[in-house]
Amino acid sequence: MKKIIFYFLIVLFIQSCHGLLDSDPTTFYTQETFWKTADHAEQAVAGCYQALNHNDLYNAQTPFMWDAMTPNAYNYDNQNGANEYARGIHTSTWLGMNLNVWRGCYRGIGRCNAVIANVPDISMDENLKNRFIGEAKFLRAFYYDRMNEVFKGVPLILDPPDINEHINLPRDSYENVVEAILKDLTEAAAVLPVSYPSSDDGRATKGAALSLKARVLLQNHRYSEVITTINEVFNLNHYELFPHYNGLFRKINEGNSEIIFDVRFKAPEVTNSYDIILAQYSTQAPLQNLVDDYQMIDGKSIQDSELYDENNPYVNRDPRFAQSILYLGVPWRSRVATEFDLHQTGYSFRKFTEYNATTEGTLSNSETNFIVIRYADVLLMYAEALNELEGPVQGVYDAINEVRNRPSVEMPDIPAGLTKEQMREAVRLERRIELAGESSYFFDIRRWGIIDEVMPGPIYNYEREIIETREFNPARDILFPIPYTEIDLNPALQQNPGY
Repeated sequence: MKKIIFYFLIVLFIQSCHGLLDSDPTTFYTQETFWKTADHAEQAVAGCYQALNHNDLYNAQTPFMWDAMTPNAYNYDNQNGANEYARGIHTSTWLGMNLNVWRGCYRGIGRCNAVIANVPDISMDENLKNRFIGEAKFLRAFYYDRMNEVFKGVPLILDPPDINEHINLPRDSYENVVEAILKDLTEAAAVLPVSYPSSDDGRATKGAALSLKARVLLQNHRYSEVITTINEVFNLNHYELFPHYNGLFRKINEGNSEIIFDVRFKAPEVTNSYDIILAQYSTQAPLQNLVDDYQMIDGKSIQDSELYDENNPYVNRDPRFAQSILYLGVPWRSRVATEFDLHQTGYSFRKFTEYNATTEGTLSNSETNFIVIRYADVLLMYAEALNELEGPVQGVYDAINEVRNRPSVEMPDIPAGLTKEQMREAVRLERRIELAGESSYFFDIRRWGIIDEVMPGPIYNYEREIIETREFNPARDILFPIPYTEIDLNPALQQNPGY
């Protein structure tokens, strides 16, 4: 939303499941005086979005820690316990990303439940009322999906929080939560518009609801339904790839043709620290493992291409490499990038930062948005599902090649005649490269069932020196532990296996 309203609702979802919503009236309203007008409804929906901007979800370093918990990246100061998870040394008392997800998502869910329960009784325009409820259902589905994927079953609360009713709720099954998510998204897609006027740009749309639905279905290997749902997205004729790959992450191109849903920031009211985290201090650093996976411009790997020169390893690479990753010697901040700039691994991410070759001084209070779903992701979801369903038919080639052929990238088409297994690997590589640094790979490797293969082992810097050696226990580490603080408050919450 261009105009972001940060209005703390009379129902403010707090940190723990124990307090599922402590309802303390604000200075201005009580439960009896709120929920009376369309303005109240709009303010309440703004509160549902505002939960995304909290440090628990999409502010501070949190959104980048998903990549730091994979072979894509390294976070040297263990923000949100990411290094503990990546090294496999987290325990049942770990309070890292698990607490962020639990606390952040239930904060949003409580607000969404309040909207869904109370807005229907407000006397206002029916179309606007239905849209507000649809937005809340989309966001509730988003919050539940994030929780359900990392915990595999959480307390399913669909009513306004009531401490007496919800204090001892057990975890619902993973499958039941999935069905609740899909129901919300189907209902949201039925009432949300395809687009908004500029004053409301950034709100959840029909395309966002359908795309998130496709993502949930893909996580559950329901490939036929993925294809049906993404065809609905295609039929909207509303999205296309933004011509400049790096440009799509820039604030100046906010709301561009590729963005399906993003978390919006606006200075000075609502800012983040992305510039400081990614470019100023390089605390979120790409690993050599990821760098080595970028192909050469001939479409071949560095092992197979005659273009690769180990003395000039960054020349003739997939153009997305230089547009995604900062490396030593490249023009940067009116000089060239040095080891001082890239002191963790010799690399830093370029996405989600406004720093560039001519930037001088220090940027703070960033207002760059975090992209949650974009059209390239949808195309690659479609390619993955169609290949699993029918093998490498033409539609699979068309989808993946559309991503590779983006102006400013223009990588060669995927070779013809691939087997289903070869195409599967091609799609997986394409997702890793196209979506690097965007919180995708963590969930991808879990869905593909290869997390136990790719997580353990040494990680390297640009000189191929070992930074640390990671471990992974597949009997335990695929899921996050339920925060022990929540179990202390609610013993009905059964812990995940191995913790």
